[in-house]
Formats: sequence, structure tokens, C-alpha cells
Amino acid sequence: MNLSVNIAGVTLKNPVVTASGTFGSGFEYSEMTDLNKLGAVVTKGVANVPWEGNPTPRVAEVYGGMLNAIGLENPGVDVFIERDIPFLRKFDTRIIANVCGHSVEEYIETIEKLNETDVDMFEMNFSCPNVKQGAIAFGQDPHVLEATAKAVKAASKKPVIIKLSPNVTSIKDMALAAEAGGADAISLINTLIGMKIDINKRKFVLANKTGGFSGPAVKPVAVRMVYEASHAVKIPVIGMGGISDADDAIEFILAGATAVAVGTMNFIDPQTTAKVAAGIEAYMKKYNVEDIKELVGAVS
Repeated sequence: MNLSVNIAGVTLKNPVVTASGTFGSGFEYSEMTDLNKLGAVVTKGVANVPWEGNPTPRVAEVYGGMLNAIGLENPGVDVFIERDIPFLRKFDTRIIANVCGHSVEEYIETIEKLNETDVDMFEMNFSCPNVKQGAIAFGQDPHVLEATAKAVKAASKKPVIIKLSPNVTSIKDMALAAEAGGADAISLINTLIGMKIDINKRKFVLANKTGGFSGPAVKPVAVRMVYEASHAVKIPVIGMGGISDADDAIEFILAGATAVAVGTMNFIDPQTTAKVAAGIEAYMKKYNVEDIKELVGAVS
């Protein structure tokens, strides 16, 4: 039985990875789950310099999930290279560095430093505010997305995954723009934009007013978008959005995802990723599926 998948020439032992921002670089989670059982660890966002993130409060529980406005707080690429990569290399899993930036130049500066490391792939977080485009996210305009994808792809010595925002009119257009820009793969969905108000204080719960909405409630939207995107492009798709168990993961795979990422559920059960991988294997045994590739896009 074969659970391995190939994304842009990089082989993952199974299709289960972590969703950026929900797993750090695996330090805390390694005490509670075996990172060797994962296809890859996708790191928290890495920038060219340290980012402080947004003011607190910046996390709130909501019905069916959570809101976060962390603001991509991170210690910067130099610390990541010195501390995080050596730690992750202790495990038999792939390393996908999630890269964030406020400008094309910032993305490229981070990529050029990471090019000389043994990170396996880059996942580009294009939901960052583009300071040169009136703070609209890179991933909300197909022309900007394509141009930015071309720039980072030209600078990269590693395969490039473009992470797509769901906060757009047409996810198909954004997927095609990423592919046209040279992306080796796409991942989706990033968080939806949500808000919570304290009715007793008559104030916003998050200091940032809005935050990224994730968790089980977003899954039907995510599955639909993964289906649309995967049927629009020829490059591999990593699906995510509300995956709680193996059944959810298999739904994404049947919709067209080559791999899946587990995010918010890590906060509830740190062993979710390993359980999802084991559950996919059990499903394949139950239905006599010899190769995971037989399931990709197999919905009818």
C-alpha cells in the first residue's frame, strides 16, 4: 500500500502536513506527537526581519472554530535558520517554510537566505498586506498574484507553493493566476475574514477588530474551493480548512487535493495530524485502495 505523494518533485511519505501558524516549527508538538509520522511540517510564517504581530487580544473562540489576528508574529529568518531548521532535521519529515512579507522585495530577501538551507519547499503566504498596493493582500488581485509569483519563483531554488486566500470573488481565477506565475503547487484555503463583538461591553473582541476564521465550520467552503481550484489547474493542490479527522481529509482528497493540511484541530488535540494519517491508511485498507493517488479527485 502506497501513501506517498509527490509535490513538485518532493516525495512526502504520506499526504498529511501541518497548516502554517498552527504548529510553530514543531517544538512543543514534538513532545506530544511523533513528527516522523507526518508527510511534512509547514512552519509558521517566516519574514526577512522579526515581526511583532498585532496587539492583544488577538485570539477568540467562536461557534464552529476560532478567530485569530496574530499578525504573523515571528522572530525572523535568521533565527529560523539557526534554531528551527536544525531542530526539524532531527525528524524524518519534509520541511516546508511558509514565507511572508509586505513587499516583493521582502519575500525575495527571505527566499534568498533560505535557498542555501535544506528546507524542501516554500509556501508563499500571499494573504499579507501589500504596502505598495494600498494594503490589499497580494492574493486578492490575480494580476498582482501572478506577478508576485513570477518574482518569487525566479528568485527561488526550491519548489514554490502559493497559498490562496478564500476572500476573493473567484478562487478559480486565483488558482490560474498562481499557475501562470510559475507556482509548482497551490495550497488552500487560508482563513476567511471574521469578526466577533462583545454585546455586553459593546466592543470588538479582537484588538484588530477582524481576524482569520478557521475551524470545522469553514470546511464545506474549503472543500468546494479545493474542488474548483484543482479542476482549473494542472499543478498539485494541498487542501485545508476545518479538517478534524481522517474522514474530513479524505473528502478533500476526493475533491482533488494531493495532500492535506491540519490546522485549528492541533490546538484541540495535538495528535490530530498523526491520527489523520493513520485514518487514511485504515480507509485505504477498508476499500482495498493500493495507492493514495487512486483517490485524488475521484469524486463522481
